[in-house]
Amino acid sequence: MKTLIVLICLLLPSMAWAKLNVFACEPEWASLTQQLGGERVNVYSATTAQQDPHHVEARPSLIAKIRNADLVVCSGAELETGWLPLLLRRSGNPAVQTRQPGYFEAAMQVERLEIPKALDRSMGDVHGAGSPHVHLDPNRLHIIAEKLSQRLALIDEANAAAYQAQWQEFSQQWRRKISQWEQQAIKLSGKKVVVYHQDWVYLNHWLGIQRVATIEPRPGVPPSAADQKRLLEQLQTQPADAIVIAAYQNDKAARWLADKTGLPVIQLPYTVGGDEQSTDLTALMDRTVTLLNGIQR
Repeated sequence: MKTLIVLICLLLPSMAWAKLNVFACEPEWASLTQQLGGERVNVYSATTAQQDPHHVEARPSLIAKIRNADLVVCSGAELETGWLPLLLRRSGNPAVQTRQPGYFEAAMQVERLEIPKALDRSMGDVHGAGSPHVHLDPNRLHIIAEKLSQRLALIDEANAAAYQAQWQEFSQQWRRKISQWEQQAIKLSGKKVVVYHQDWVYLNHWLGIQRVATIEPRPGVPPSAADQKRLLEQLQTQPADAIVIAAYQNDKAARWLADKTGLPVIQLPYTVGGDEQSTDLTALMDRTVTLLNGIQR
């Protein structure tokens, strides 16, 4: 009996301090979860800022990470449809399957833009649930953060009060930063940009930037020489102020277009880790607004 009591006493501290294992599909959600969970979570990011989140290899190491996860946090809205369902299926972890508390899709927590009225394969890699790149609108991210904090508290009820306190601190700081970013970016409203892929839907909507053209002829389809020529002709009648690409994208087509038009190419980090300065979500938005302010009329 004494041996059993001693064993229980030894186990209780480790049980009380057991951390949640969180599998994040992208660096932005890893960063947000870490900020909201603090020392109560172990967070693993399945991708880096230098990877296209649409196309990820379903490696055995990723299956093992999901198998041991208490919570999976992803963009959703079909961004990971080419690899995440396979990982979930092979993991055999019932707690993190879709429609379970351990599965969280960030994009589905907010109103989404560019939901297509119809879908056809000829349209390219179009997301039927709307654009999934919601993390680049800080107002939407604020809503997502609250929902994610609530989900952490649901899964880890013993620390619910701590998650609430962490959320309150994040919310106050984030709202102050939104006001600061909007003031800094006030002159960006009305700027016109060419983008490589439609990553910037929410960022452009938030700042009032207009997308006049996309280098990809269709989402997910690399441009051919003929596509580039047509785009060059289009820009003669629909001029732009800059070309915007993400850190993970091949810049060859953008540089060619810049050489022909004289437009500046602005490479944005897109997500946490996209450049040396973008070490967390706040730094990511600081860097993004700073780089965009380099656009000249």
